Amino acid sequence: MRTKTAIVIGSSGAIGGAFCSLLEANPTLDHVIGLSRSGNADRFIDISDEGSIAEAAHRAKELAKNNDSEISMIIVATGLLHSGDNQPEKSIQQLDPDWMIENFRVNTLGPALVAKHFLPLMPNKGRSVFAVLSARVGSISDNQLGGWHSYRASKAALNMIVRNLAIERNRRAPENIIVGLQPGTVESELSKPFGQARTKMTAAESAAQMLDVLNSLTPSNSGQLFAYDHNLIAP
Repeated sequence: MRTKTAIVIGSSGAIGGAFCSLLEANPTLDHVIGLSRSGNADRFIDISDEGSIAEAAHRAKELAKNNDSEISMIIVATGLLHSGDNQPEKSIQQLDPDWMIENFRVNTLGPALVAKHFLPLMPNKGRSVFAVLSARVGSISDNQLGGWHSYRASKAALNMIVRNLAIERNRRAPENIIVGLQPGTVESELSKPFGQARTKMTAAESAAQMLDVLNSLTPSNSGQLFAYDHNLIAP
């Protein structure tokens, strides 16, 4: 029987690192590959560079082949909410074209390119999971506050990519599951300036709950967005 491999992209982040630790302790998995911009040559990936993504996918394929292993889970734990002086917009007057493009480059295009190069590594038969970190604020129907134009729009676009991928992948691999995950408010650099009045989870708590969600899903859930607490988030 072939062994099973999980890949975490963004493993140097708080949530990505927590995913790696939990998956490494999972007895149903034999190998965990963590990829990030701070990784060494064998574990490096830059999701803003398609060449880097393609090279990382090739290395992952060779590692799995050498271990006689199939890649049964891929988690994309990357994202951008703020950077330096750039913060989520409170009004349209604060919209900066370059910052909006950067949001889409990291939050939408990056995961889409990961799917382009990594989804073909997953088996067409049997259950496998491809999950990306999205956000509740990417839900159009749930939006009651406005603002955060670049982040909201990039995550809404990511949710559409997830849906498209699920439809496309189902034609070849109907037991594959492709979903978006909302991690909640987590103690991390990404959420540090926000949510002071709200209860924050540790990255380990959030990752554990999201893994529980992933383990409960069936192919009928492919293409959807789920919160860490199992609640389905409407588009």
